[in-house]
Amino acid sequence: MTMQASTLVFPMFAMVLLTAGVLAILFRSRVRAVRAGELSASFFRTFQGGPEPDYAVKPARHFTNLFEAPTLFYAACLTAMVTGVADPAMNALAWCYVVARLAHAYIHLGANRVRYRIRAYFASWLVLVAMWMYLAGHVAARGLAAG
Repeated sequence: MTMQASTLVFPMFAMVLLTAGVLAILFRSRVRAVRAGELSASFFRTFQGGPEPDYAVKPARHFTNLFEAPTLFYAACLTAMVTGVADPAMNALAWCYVVARLAHAYIHLGANRVRYRIRAYFASWLVLVAMWMYLAGHVAARGLAAG
């Protein structure tokens, strides 16, 4: 693996830090709900027994979301590293993805304005698709050149 390929570790690490940050927010919101008497601690055994307050639902949903589409991001980064497609363009795309996901998290966990949130989410998907197209195109071009 080249030094350039290993730089994709940094945007992946940034996504891990984002996920850990959202987990911390989620934990604080759930502790707050229990302390305020809005939920009992036993609620978290089966997630039944009353509605979770909105301020706890948002980080819970966002945390779950960080294990959905971002798995394709991690897979793209790792595939780029293994196939040698981890060039400056792929690194730039990876950082664009991280920025879009940070924006999405900021909007979702903040004011949660749906029209802005959907734009950030859509932007992250566009970048993710661009990463995979770039990756597949380079791998395919190498296969054609070798054949």
